[in-house]
Amino acid sequence: MTIGMQVSLALPDWVRAEVAMDRLYPDRKERMALAIGLSRSNVAHGTGGPFGAAVFDGTGRLLGVGVNQVLTSNCSAAHAEVMALGSSQQNLRRFRLNAEGGPITLATSAQPCAMCYGALIWAGIDEVLIGARSDDVQSLARFDEGPLPADWAGELERRGIAVHRDLGRDEACKVLRDYGESGVVY
Repeated sequence: MTIGMQVSLALPDWVRAEVAMDRLYPDRKERMALAIGLSRSNVAHGTGGPFGAAVFDGTGRLLGVGVNQVLTSNCSAAHAEVMALGSSQQNLRRFRLNAEGGPITLATSAQPCAMCYGALIWAGIDEVLIGARSDDVQSLARFDEGPLPADWAGELERRGIAVHRDLGRDEACKVLRDYGESGVVY
């Protein structure tokens, strides 16, 4: 076995065909619809778990998207949020997304897990839009989301990150439920 000297993560080919990068997403409802649609498509295409995320600037311009790629990439960090943050950082050529102003919004089909929670702080997110709750993810899709601070939303808000929960929750839960009932759970 050789030791890898490079890490490379890629989104599935269908993303390019299904996501209009030049379209504006002016409101929370449309931004959440994209994130949840990505989660649904990822399951439908068999390319990963039931999670999708997208990053937007203050005008609603799409900066990057992500879907869960843990199994296909053999990388435990390839969660939808991390992929969306990474694609946005690559597109803008900066690791701190709000370094040149904001607000920068992350829309995610489900509450960020412990890893993604930390990643959104470091990436320079000003607002996070969340579909399903952590309890939904655990009960419907049987994923262990890991420990978060008891007042995780308050911790984000104290850092200047606005939190909006339960946006499109029913639709996000349907994707989780369908995935959980499919028997393809990892």
